[in-house]
Amino acid sequence: MLRIIPFFTTEAQLVTALKRGESRAHKVVYERYAGKMMAVCTRYCSNRADAEEVMIDGFMKVFEKINQFREDGSFEGWIRRIMVTESLMFLRRNRQWRQEVAVDEISDEPDYEWADTAIHENDLLRMVNQLPDGYRTVFNLYAIEGYSHAEIAEMLGISEGTSKSQLSRARTLLQANLKKLEKDLTNEKTYRKAAY
Repeated sequence: MLRIIPFFTTEAQLVTALKRGESRAHKVVYERYAGKMMAVCTRYCSNRADAEEVMIDGFMKVFEKINQFREDGSFEGWIRRIMVTESLMFLRRNRQWRQEVAVDEISDEPDYEWADTAIHENDLLRMVNQLPDGYRTVFNLYAIEGYSHAEIAEMLGISEGTSKSQLSRARTLLQANLKKLEKDLTNEKTYRKAAY
């Protein structure tokens, strides 16, 4: 017997089916967005198991709160905001984001010397994921999600100064790691030339 599974060609059809509680729509949403949302959760959580837990909780929240989606913006963007919120709630429950840095340690000027280095995206993502949880959280919220320091401070229950200092420390650590990677790549190229 042939089962006919509805194919949701538009976002509006998918959202309508979700609002009616169609389980097939749940499956389609999960299959369509799980990869992207796992990437979002992984940027905040320190390990894959935690990221998967947060993502699943996030999708449950999407399905529970679907009637709150007003359809005046992107459905994917709405899901993404839920995933970020779930990630932050996870970090807050586990107290993994509270790392304070003295304001006098803030560097006013970033170092742009390393900007010409050919760095692979995976190397950069790995470096971001290796940042301490608090630095990584603020860096992701500010540099990737586009929140202001005032918004970040409110979301995390910290001061704007703490948000700024954590971003500064994240940038400093990333720059140091990028310089080290650049040096390693240069040494590797020199070694290869010498070997031939």
